[in-house]
Amino acid sequence: MELQKADIETVLAEFKDPETGRGVMQLEQVRSIAVDGDTVSINLALTSHSAPIWEETRDQLESLLRTRIPDLSQVQIEISEHIRPPVKLGQVGLTAKSVIVVGSGKGGVGKSTVATSLALGLQRAGCKVGLMDADVYGPSIPHLLGASGRPEVSEKQIGTDEEGKPVVARRITPIDVGGLKVISIGFLVPADKAVIWRGPMLHGSITSFLRDTDWGPLDYLVIDMPPGTGDVALTLSQTLPPTGAVIVCTPQDVALLDAVKAIRMFQEVKIPVLGIVENMSYFLCPDNGKRYEIFGNGGAKKKADEFGIPFLGEIPINIQLRVNGDEGNTGANFDVSEVASPLQSMCTQLVREIASKHQDEPPLPSLSVL
Repeated sequence: MELQKADIETVLAEFKDPETGRGVMQLEQVRSIAVDGDTVSINLALTSHSAPIWEETRDQLESLLRTRIPDLSQVQIEISEHIRPPVKLGQVGLTAKSVIVVGSGKGGVGKSTVATSLALGLQRAGCKVGLMDADVYGPSIPHLLGASGRPEVSEKQIGTDEEGKPVVARRITPIDVGGLKVISIGFLVPADKAVIWRGPMLHGSITSFLRDTDWGPLDYLVIDMPPGTGDVALTLSQTLPPTGAVIVCTPQDVALLDAVKAIRMFQEVKIPVLGIVENMSYFLCPDNGKRYEIFGNGGAKKKADEFGIPFLGEIPINIQLRVNGDEGNTGANFDVSEVASPLQSMCTQLVREIASKHQDEPPLPSLSVL
């Protein structure tokens, strides 16, 4: 039987967009279909939100077509970008498709390094990313990125009042680090000055960073949380609908005990846990190539399995990783052979988990209220 375009369209009607979980035909993301004998060529448009998994999405579509239509000899799928602007989120009007909070049960586990690496990895893959340092008492994001300067504050008219007078809002311009938009209290206070705030001031600063920063349209806003189980998570749950949380811990039991508390905290405030990262998982000795599990190994994966939470991978102890962080060049970690693959895998696995979540339960379309 001669292959028809309608046969391809029938199969494509089953295929879902990784960002939304809805059909690519329904969303008009199939730009073209060409059939020539037993060869089919398709142009599939995907958003930059799913950029880290574009290639595997292409492979999944090819596999589906070959399964449904066994007589196909050649399948050519070209991926192009589909523009779908984000809608405003929550009370603060943030325009981001996904908000990822990175937390830990205790300090000293490399949470800020993981959050920075996650933001950089998503950006390197082609996503539009912002990084917010919510660790007000110990802001380390500026140092990890080698970023400095004071964010500019401007006034922008956002409408008019009942008398026709202009309504002006304060807008903070985030620091641009190679295209990554960054905001931190570390840009606003001297590095050697302690921030001594009570809860309401902390809540106000977090809300201001979200509401008043001119983030522009983002695929992902990564938020580096303070360690422990404080009230920042509660603030975020009340002002935003975060997509989910990433928990960072080290393998030893004392760290895992605190990681469990962080998991419980996010569950209490209704923020889904998207995965666990085991940092400082092992040390690969450069002198003899032997692997040393200094803090033990595999504890985070066991906890992930116990709670039914995805495991996003293990990141080794690495001297160059530490050096790059100290020198404000965290992005260079993606060029370090021992850690580049784990970091890239962490980012890809996170996007994969979000896509899987949307496949199972597509989020409802949002309507902007004028």
